[in-house]
Amino acid sequence: MSKDIRTEASDSAHMPPGIPYIIGNEAAERFSFYGMRAILVVFMTRYLWLMDEQTGSPMSNAQATEHYHQFVAWVYFTPLLGALLSDIFLGKYRTIMLLSVLYCAGHAALAMMGTAGNSPLWLMAGLVMICLGSGGIKPCVSAHVGDQFGVNNQHLLSKIYHWFYFAINFGSFFSTLLTPWLLEWYGPHWAFGIPGALMAIATVMFWWGRHQFVHIPAGGMKFFRELFSAEGLWTLAKLIPLYLFIALFWALYDQTGSSWVLQAENMDLHFAGITWLESQVQAINPILILVYIPLFTFVVYPWIHRFFPLTPLRKIGIGLFLVAASFALIGLIQSWIDAGEKPSIGWQLVAYLIITAAEVMISIVGLEFSYTQSPKNMKSLVMAFYLLAVFVGNLFTAEINRFIQIPSASRLQWEQVQAQQPAALRRDARNVVLPGLDQQTGTKDDLILRLSQGQVKSVDFSSEVEAAFDKATKRVIERAQKLGHRWPDETEFPVGQLGVDPWGNPIRYSICSQSECRLISAGPDQVNDTPWDMGVLVRVSVADESEAVVPSSWWDRFRPEHTWLHRRAQEMGVALAGEASTGYTVTRFSGGQTKWEGQAYYWFFTVLMLAASILYIPFAWMYRVKKMTT
Repeated sequence: MSKDIRTEASDSAHMPPGIPYIIGNEAAERFSFYGMRAILVVFMTRYLWLMDEQTGSPMSNAQATEHYHQFVAWVYFTPLLGALLSDIFLGKYRTIMLLSVLYCAGHAALAMMGTAGNSPLWLMAGLVMICLGSGGIKPCVSAHVGDQFGVNNQHLLSKIYHWFYFAINFGSFFSTLLTPWLLEWYGPHWAFGIPGALMAIATVMFWWGRHQFVHIPAGGMKFFRELFSAEGLWTLAKLIPLYLFIALFWALYDQTGSSWVLQAENMDLHFAGITWLESQVQAINPILILVYIPLFTFVVYPWIHRFFPLTPLRKIGIGLFLVAASFALIGLIQSWIDAGEKPSIGWQLVAYLIITAAEVMISIVGLEFSYTQSPKNMKSLVMAFYLLAVFVGNLFTAEINRFIQIPSASRLQWEQVQAQQPAALRRDARNVVLPGLDQQTGTKDDLILRLSQGQVKSVDFSSEVEAAFDKATKRVIERAQKLGHRWPDETEFPVGQLGVDPWGNPIRYSICSQSECRLISAGPDQVNDTPWDMGVLVRVSVADESEAVVPSSWWDRFRPEHTWLHRRAQEMGVALAGEASTGYTVTRFSGGQTKWEGQAYYWFFTVLMLAASILYIPFAWMYRVKKMTT
């Protein structure tokens, strides 16, 4: 290490000179991460399929939610790798610089989607690099802050951590407002590129401060001696059950960036005189955090303490019940959507008020409690294990979303065709007849794919199946037109009222949202919820002439006349749902839906969280808290 690099903190009583570089770096890095994460689900469901010259089909909500939580999970697994790299080999500064460059490359890969190659591969590469970069530097940056302080200025450390936390929420608030707007009007290149530019600025800012920092050398194999000591193993054995409860909190909380965003797409986004984008609603969280921390510290906690001693474990327990309450409200909102209503986004904001209170009582308190319960030489290791709770929780949600997906028979059989036919033959074909369940063409279970340049554009049925669904669809649309383009109540068409498919299965009617309904039957295998279910998705687009032409928000004065999706769809010659004038569109499908849809999905997580909250009570009562070690 060069002679102008300090390895020990000075004896000054003033603020360490490297702190401004760290705070600025953190604000820019959090802007880049939360801005990218805020738009990820919307991008996967609505934009990704249009990025390349040959369009495919949009990603389903369940698939996007699965991939989103897989990404977030691995972001919180890689801190363990970053801690190992830092504490054993490179030290904190070098680890942060190395992984920050990789972090920037990940953002660049996302911004490059659609310029060359295969966009899904660019997306995967970018997210992998961001996982390694963002997660890897996470345990290093916060510890690097503490390294800057010596004996004489330790009293300033608490103040700096408050500024550090403010920088995180400051960056995430503005990025969560800006990047969804950039995606909507200027497209993915700008929406992913600007967070990437901020990460590059964060990296340069950190490099500028290299001569101002204290650089603590790596500790080598001492790390493992601490881990496998008797005290270390006993500490982890006590904390891991607690982290399982906290993991379930993260399984629900991080859905504010996935399933809550997808729910907001079916809500009335006009609120408080502003037309919000579905991804922007998340911006309320960092603002609430900044308000809640002093409010809970000086008002809420002292008030509760008047009735019973409010220990850290009790705070976490109250928080778990609040999470269940927030998801119960989300489930109620979804029940209104499932009934064909369009509730105000204000209801979801109330759910944010509740779940952010839970975050303060679980996440912040849990981190503090972990620090007090860990041995002196295991503080950073225990912090890494605490972050693994986020990994486990998001991995659980990803697996739930993978489990509930029902494959599509047409997609499965098309993949077999692709594996057997030359690419040139597939590219020139206009139609492909799939043999169906009986593996014979020319029968009533055939599936007909309409192709364009080797890509599936739509799925059609045999004439017998098509006739049955056309008759049922006509009845539903005629009734909706009489109701002013609103879907009739599900009780108007009980099972059997809309006829049967060629195999004698009743055609079932259900409302998906105010704009969509579904007609479905069990199909040729005569078993519900399989890849061979057949049905149609009917969407109504109603022109709203009452909307003002003037921008709904002051920042909209800087936007183009049409959204990026509208402009891109015109270039590609494809139609987007909801952009037409009043009318009905019908899309045929075979399988591809999910086992738990609508409110059933949210009620599952609500009941699970409530059960975990009840089980937590005896766990917290039996837990023996040890006095804080320094």
